[in-house]
Amino acid sequence: MDLNPAQYDAVNTLSGPLLVLAGAGTGKTRVVTYRIAELIRNRIRPDRILAVTFTNKAADEMQQRAAALLGKRPKVRPEMSTFHSLCVRILRRHIQQLGYPSAFAIYDRGDQEGVARSVLREIKGGDALLRPGDLLYLIGRWKTAAVRPEQAAALAETDKEHLGAAAYRRYQNALKAAGSLDFDDLLLCTEELLTQFPKVRRAEADRFDHLLVDEYQDTNGSQYRIVQSLAADHRNLCVVGDDDQSIYGWRGAEVAHILRFKNDWPEAKVVRLEVNYRSTREILAWSNRLIAFNKLRHVKTLRATCSGESPRVRQLKDEIEEAKFVVADLADRIARHRRRPKDFAILCRTNEQPRSFEMELRRANIPYVLMGGMSFYDRKEIRDVLAYLKLLANPADEVSLLRIINVPARGIGQTTVKTLLDAAIHAGKPMWELLPKVREVPGLTATAVQAVERFRTMIERFRRQMKEQSPLQVVKTLIRDVSYKDELTRLYSEADEQEARWASVEEVVNAVAGYSHRATDPTLAGFLQEVALTANEAEDDKESKLERNAVALMTLHAAKGLEFPEVYMVGMEEGTLPHHRSVADAGASVDEERRLCYVGVTRAQRRLTLTLALERRKWGKSRPTHPSRFLYELTGQADNPNYQRVQHGQKPQRR
Repeated sequence: MDLNPAQYDAVNTLSGPLLVLAGAGTGKTRVVTYRIAELIRNRIRPDRILAVTFTNKAADEMQQRAAALLGKRPKVRPEMSTFHSLCVRILRRHIQQLGYPSAFAIYDRGDQEGVARSVLREIKGGDALLRPGDLLYLIGRWKTAAVRPEQAAALAETDKEHLGAAAYRRYQNALKAAGSLDFDDLLLCTEELLTQFPKVRRAEADRFDHLLVDEYQDTNGSQYRIVQSLAADHRNLCVVGDDDQSIYGWRGAEVAHILRFKNDWPEAKVVRLEVNYRSTREILAWSNRLIAFNKLRHVKTLRATCSGESPRVRQLKDEIEEAKFVVADLADRIARHRRRPKDFAILCRTNEQPRSFEMELRRANIPYVLMGGMSFYDRKEIRDVLAYLKLLANPADEVSLLRIINVPARGIGQTTVKTLLDAAIHAGKPMWELLPKVREVPGLTATAVQAVERFRTMIERFRRQMKEQSPLQVVKTLIRDVSYKDELTRLYSEADEQEARWASVEEVVNAVAGYSHRATDPTLAGFLQEVALTANEAEDDKESKLERNAVALMTLHAAKGLEFPEVYMVGMEEGTLPHHRSVADAGASVDEERRLCYVGVTRAQRRLTLTLALERRKWGKSRPTHPSRFLYELTGQADNPNYQRVQHGQKPQRR
């Protein structure tokens, strides 16, 4: 009774390939969880069901909803996880085949930057040509396309790419020497195991009889091939997604995967979910009209269950007047229409746009939250503590060793570290292996040698304690014994700052306690794995921010999956949305920008306002703007001469 006919059809198709095209607001999560519950009711063992999605939050929500539907907690549960968590489990079982230890570490962005900096120093690649961030961008682009170091050299065209290809090979060698993988490697190495080792593929595919993949439109090449490998034998593959909401092409997602599903699985059934329970009929009329301009898509038309007021378009003088209008309008809604600040979202295309809205919201004394910014795991004190823990779990982790060898200061200065590094490179060994013989390293003073020996003795002591004590005991003792609180007092003069930093350190201890409570056999390595898999999600505190009674200020990308009673989409101009880079590229890039606009429009439940400026400042100078082509498409004015000029790359006439 809780399902409409299309949802019921999807839930009760329990065998063979199935594509569920779930439009925005059509109850996708309900269908996924009901289908898992229905499989279990039909005597499919829960542990023979694998459901894969992109965020830990989505996986947890699936697990909880499915359990609630079944009415009791089964002894065994379906395996529901992110792609990266699934890959970690597969790699722990088989990665020795690729020459890595099963207890490999997972490097985060900060760790990667340390390796990149070291590699560029080795090949004498100065920052002028290639900075660490540039190198990681190139490596990430190559890995997303499943390009290995030996292939990157052949594909390189510019001087920067040739240098990057040489550094890429050394980067991978450095990771392997440290017994570590970066986040992209989790997918690449799993794909390599499944495609090059038939016994591994059979062993992993045989673990499950049913595979369900959520947000299938967001899969990249490696994820797509992993799914193919795992489902090829039993063919009970259900994928759920919406090609109209594929907005992550810049990070490797390929909308073609969902578009060609019937070609890959010819016997597949396709179910379209088109009843939208979120937005009004008037808002959906605009969104349906817009997305129809994308020709390469599964045709579907969303239908509403309620009606309301028509969306509005407002054109202002510049970005300052735009921000003033939006904030004054929502302030009026709060004062006169009993709206709460949390009922509103202001959606921007770029990270720079929110600044003027922040200023106006502060002036109006309206609380707001800015989605994005620094992740909890990017804070210095967190990175320091985690580096200690990573070193205890894996002494070959040179990035972590270099980060904390003199934090807090213990008399191991930069000269000593450089001498040790040079000696390690010369010996072809990880630096940690050199520390027991530090007295034999030429060029070190007696004081430096003693400091290094004290440091090594301390780390070894904690490594022994790991085998005898709980992770929580080890972490609490380590933070106390290295006097990290004194280090914060030394670094930060303001008491409030010291307190805030120390609260972050305490939160790590709380995280270890939480993990220890959940895990059946808690280990430090297990905790670090959990941190690595959750810290990589776009925003670890996103949910807590949304719970506050505050206006949400965010980019369109960050808004996917969310909904708000009232939405303001700002900066509806050519060059902003669609972004100027996509306009230059045309074709598929503009299609993705249109999907991004569609995602923004379909976040609105009851009221939608689109704004644009007549002029906008660039490098301190006001420059004229032109209405976004999407405004003409949304409002049904595709026959407008200005729209035709935009389509042909010409500047439309100013109004």
